[in-house]
Amino acid sequence: MLRLVLLLLMWTWTSSALVRVPLRRMSSIRTQLRADGRLHEFLKEHRPDMFNRRYAQCYPPGTPSLRLGRSTEKIYNFMDAQYYGEITLGTPEQNFSVVFDTGSADLWVPSSYCVSQACVLHKHFRAFESTSFHHDGRTFGIHYGSGHLLGVMARDTLKIGDLKVLNQEFGESVYEPGSVFVMARFDGVLGMGYPSLAEILGNPVFDSMLAQKTVDEPVFSFYLSRKTRSSNPEGELLLGGKDESLYTGPINWVPVTAKGYWQIKMDSVAVQGASSFCPHGCQAIVDTGTSLIAGPTYDIISLQQLIGATPTNIGEYLIDCARLSSLPHVTFVLGGTEYTLTAEHYVRKEMLGDRELCFSGFQAVDIVSAEGPLWILGDVFLSEFYSIFDRGQDRVGFARAKHATEG
Repeated sequence: MLRLVLLLLMWTWTSSALVRVPLRRMSSIRTQLRADGRLHEFLKEHRPDMFNRRYAQCYPPGTPSLRLGRSTEKIYNFMDAQYYGEITLGTPEQNFSVVFDTGSADLWVPSSYCVSQACVLHKHFRAFESTSFHHDGRTFGIHYGSGHLLGVMARDTLKIGDLKVLNQEFGESVYEPGSVFVMARFDGVLGMGYPSLAEILGNPVFDSMLAQKTVDEPVFSFYLSRKTRSSNPEGELLLGGKDESLYTGPINWVPVTAKGYWQIKMDSVAVQGASSFCPHGCQAIVDTGTSLIAGPTYDIISLQQLIGATPTNIGEYLIDCARLSSLPHVTFVLGGTEYTLTAEHYVRKEMLGDRELCFSGFQAVDIVSAEGPLWILGDVFLSEFYSIFDRGQDRVGFARAKHATEG
């Protein structure tokens, strides 16, 4: 009997699909603003307190995402998001570029009825052209650290690669104030967190895939390259499993501690093995929608000092590019395994005209949870380590990513 059950389970999953989604790495909004000389003004205008005062009256009273006390950091860092992939919605298919984001759980794209400049400059969903479209009627609001979205709910056929999801719930954004999304290279966001993280009622995309049994395993994995353009692939999301050709060595599995974000316990953070943060353990989010590594302000300021980073007047930290080879290693301990980043890994290099600037890949962000302050392991970390997200066993796996130069 047990053998029959196992065979049936195996048939259920293997009768589905393993889908590769190529990811492109593009210049971030922050990089574009800096190149245009507009970063300082933008950051001043988009402080959450100022932004809320300016636009709060534009939203219906009682919009849940605007309530005091809600986290403004659901996806706090779209300004630095760099990895995007393609999806389609509707019949016939309408193409969109989205951030596949493990730090949120909603899917939204701009609507053809959107009144904001951001929607004009991006692809927008035309419900009246889709024969598989179903109107929902609910409204939604999503609060980000640097902006809000307001929209209406809908259901339609979603396609990612060759994988099709029927009647997927998603949001059509009709109002995107401010200029964050005007400059974004992506059209929308596809959240891959747990259902409890969703601002919008309904199944997140991966939960729909599990319910409709369209993937081989209840697993997805990310490979994020260090390079732009020249890398092949620049990045990849694999739905339904993992790709052994993209990592080396064993996989270290760490259990999920809270099913909202992909939240895990981090044993400690050490600088050159000597100075330690959260020595008794702390909580961390594994977040593909965040470019940097973030932590509590007190710890990050100390960390910046230890790596020789100096603050600018807009909250960024600069490092002398000539000193990279002498900077200390920063080690994260997860599940008893050490993950060490050198300066070449945690320093972000940008060209400003003919001048190279080096920025710290660490940023202070205070997110409070029931388990204490949260750290965020974003793309600075994930570009070095292949990440595997296992909904079947509620765990995250890490292995050293195999980059092109490593053969």
